[in-house]
Amino acid sequence: MVEMVKGAEGLRSVPALLARNVREFGDSPAYREKEFGIWQSWTWKETAEEIEALALGLLNLGVNPGDHIAIIGRNRPSLYWSMVAAEMCGAVPVPLYQDAVAEEMEYVLGHCGARFVIAADQEQVDKVIEIQDDLHQFEHMIYVDPRGMRKYDHTTLHDFSHVQAQGRAAYDEYIKELEKRRGALGYDDTCVMLYTSGTTGKPKGVVLSNRNIIEAAKSSAEFDDLRRSDEVLAYLPMAWVGDFIFSIGQAMWKGFCVNCPESADTLLTDLREIAPSYYFAPPRIFETQLTQIMIRMEDAGPTKQKIFKHFMEHARKVGPAILDGKPVGMMDRLKYSLGEFMVYGPLKNAMGFSKVRVGYTAGEAIGPEIFDFYRSLGINLKQLYGQTEASVFITVQPDGEVRSDTVGVPAPGVEIRIADNGEVFYRSPGTFVEYYKNPESTADTKDPEGWVATGDAGFFEETSGHLRIIDRAKDVGQMASGAMFAPKYVENKLKFFPNILEAVVFGAGQDRCVAFINIDLTAVGNWAERNNIAYASYQELAQHPQVLETIQGHIEEVNTSVAEDVMLSGCQIHRFLVLHKELDADDGEMTRTRKVKRKVIGEKFDDLLAALYDGSDSVYTETEVTYEDGRKGAIKATLSLRDAKVVPVAAKVAAE
Repeated sequence: MVEMVKGAEGLRSVPALLARNVREFGDSPAYREKEFGIWQSWTWKETAEEIEALALGLLNLGVNPGDHIAIIGRNRPSLYWSMVAAEMCGAVPVPLYQDAVAEEMEYVLGHCGARFVIAADQEQVDKVIEIQDDLHQFEHMIYVDPRGMRKYDHTTLHDFSHVQAQGRAAYDEYIKELEKRRGALGYDDTCVMLYTSGTTGKPKGVVLSNRNIIEAAKSSAEFDDLRRSDEVLAYLPMAWVGDFIFSIGQAMWKGFCVNCPESADTLLTDLREIAPSYYFAPPRIFETQLTQIMIRMEDAGPTKQKIFKHFMEHARKVGPAILDGKPVGMMDRLKYSLGEFMVYGPLKNAMGFSKVRVGYTAGEAIGPEIFDFYRSLGINLKQLYGQTEASVFITVQPDGEVRSDTVGVPAPGVEIRIADNGEVFYRSPGTFVEYYKNPESTADTKDPEGWVATGDAGFFEETSGHLRIIDRAKDVGQMASGAMFAPKYVENKLKFFPNILEAVVFGAGQDRCVAFINIDLTAVGNWAERNNIAYASYQELAQHPQVLETIQGHIEEVNTSVAEDVMLSGCQIHRFLVLHKELDADDGEMTRTRKVKRKVIGEKFDDLLAALYDGSDSVYTETEVTYEDGRKGAIKATLSLRDAKVVPVAAKVAAE
């Protein structure tokens, strides 16, 4: 039964939702944050008071309607409040990725013309100060954490708590103006501006209205029966649309509590303590957790390993069916219950998933083996297909119809059509308003009737009506033989192995596919330690003969699996190398959301790609890298190139 939210009619902005929550359940918890090992909590009433004080303080600093206010930092209640306070003032919040380097921030801050910046701490303040001379519209910066800020010039630098205090002191002076601006907010006014990850060029500012956010939050919350009693952990980048929808949109719509971890280092501990009922993560998070599980099992004794393997094999066989409520034999159910007591339950508890009622993965495709692993444990993990431009939701998976090879059916209120070339188009109430200051890209992406080009290739299954996404349309191509080339399909299979962190497959227009591999330093390092193999660096471990042999085995196993799909069997990997460095967003090889920039990597490592195709056994290369402090350096390495066995597809098909 869907839990109804009272008084929803006529709510036309996020601040209006906040006011409704205060009226109807003001004493319920709204935000929590762990600081110094202790959870601090704010009710909806207390949250509204904090937001109003900040909004009054912003008016006192001179914030005008239409101003852009950049927000930079990790997930903290104060930064979520900043976004709502900005809109309350008639301004536009623009969250930035906290791990972005100063040059990336300079582009976004300059492009949106931000007059104000709200930064979490000294690190973020320093980045803005480094580039502020080139930001001609920048005027004031507010910082949340005062540590290390005492000796800075505070002429245009302000303590967050002081801005709130000044707002409270100026209540009588500014409250009427604030109420006027808050009351003037409409459904089609801007709620937030989020910058795309920029896989094909400079990031674009996606303008999303109150209508976009509220309609998307409303329909998705009803679809999954979200409740006010739900708990979520807010740990994903605040600049990502997924976090905004879950931690602002749905949280404001349903009134559930948003929990912010103390730091990235305490995330898993905090996750276990909160045990969220509603959970969201990109594939990389699930891949990392699976890697950690496999590492722990490798370190376990033979008896524990045997028990784990035995019950996991049973879970893969019947777990998803039990989760979906399908018929399963009594003996299989009893055995699964025993597995729940001995393996699945403790494992879910260790990961913080013991209370997950609804879980989603999105951002990019997840490997089917990884997806099935979590569902076999009884975790209701579902795939979500969406975009920033759609306010997240394009397709969703109904309970009982969850599969690893599709992304479900159109989300409520969403229309989808497939173009003749296979590209997916959609339109919905969540469809973005425009790309800021970029009418050309807006027109190229969204037509006058509201249809948006996703850039993804896919098709609807005739039997189920579910959408299958093949790959990015720009990445899907043909081999020289005419066979389909869909690299993401193969890459996701490779990343199921704990030893493989990242894979990049090439082969469009070629007679065979080749791959670059990144090893997972945690998993492979653990293996090296257990086998008394000494190494001094990632580079040295990556070229160890036994590591290369192991990676080759994984690739050949994937080739066998890929060969079973007649349509994609030409994507088997013939040759590979293990890169001498991890692909890094700071080096421009990935986006801040960890999406591979395939074209950039192909051009940057063109010498390695050429060596894979010309039959070389090794190749010497030099690569520029960016260190954590921003300095540049170079890595020199001689890489081994290896052949991998492929399954002769023609013979296989003939045999069948």
